[in-house]
Amino acid sequence: MCPLAGKTIGIPLMVSHCLLLETERDGLVLVDSGFGTRDVDGSSRLPGAFVRLVRPALDHAETALAQVVALGFEASDVRHVVVTHLDLDHAGGISDFPDATIHVHAREHAAALAPPTRRERERYRKAHWAHGPKWAVYTEDGDTWRGLPAIAKLRGLDADVGLLPMHGHTRGHSAVIAKSGDGWLVHAGDAYFHRNAMGDNVGKVPLALRAFEKLVETDKAARRASASALRQLRASYSDISLFCAHDPEEFRDGPHERNASPSP
Repeated sequence: MCPLAGKTIGIPLMVSHCLLLETERDGLVLVDSGFGTRDVDGSSRLPGAFVRLVRPALDHAETALAQVVALGFEASDVRHVVVTHLDLDHAGGISDFPDATIHVHAREHAAALAPPTRRERERYRKAHWAHGPKWAVYTEDGDTWRGLPAIAKLRGLDADVGLLPMHGHTRGHSAVIAKSGDGWLVHAGDAYFHRNAMGDNVGKVPLALRAFEKLVETDKAARRASASALRQLRASYSDISLFCAHDPEEFRDGPHERNASPSP
């Protein structure tokens, strides 16, 4: 994505970071699905203002489906899709994997399927789940991970992949955690938008990006609490690889060719 006047406002490039996990018993697990083929061919009717402002590439070759196939797999090999949330740039590709179970927080599922406000109606696209996916929805039920409320085990998955509720950007936004070797991957979705938000340089997050973050938040206090929890998590544990959905440098430096480990 190349936002309008991006070079001038300090954000010339954004990405939609999808993570593909190859597991021993659960096939492929896709974390977020980015823009999908329906977005590329226009049938999902992405909002015109969004397309003009964010300027996504909308290239078939960049869809998760095309990249999965390029790796030598088939769409049916993706048996699970775990979404941080159901915004159009994160859930656009779920219909490209019609056999997969879609794992999502219950509050997010409810907000997306019956948006309570006009603003929320604009951020979700019914076309992305018009195929009637197999949903698996979750609420916190006493589980914790590193001291934070979590859904540590997802139904039908043997691999250590879970949801870490990080609400605020949307009602049911969650980070996704996945065991990888001796460490953990933490896909933070849109809990933050720029790498500097997780360190000592919060003030160096581009002003336009901070403004956009506030513009699209659902709950300001919850979003700030989520970002603070992630900063504390990163500072407290050295075995965590933390990254968000849209930072191109985190995407470039992120995990590659690391498989999710099954439970003991």
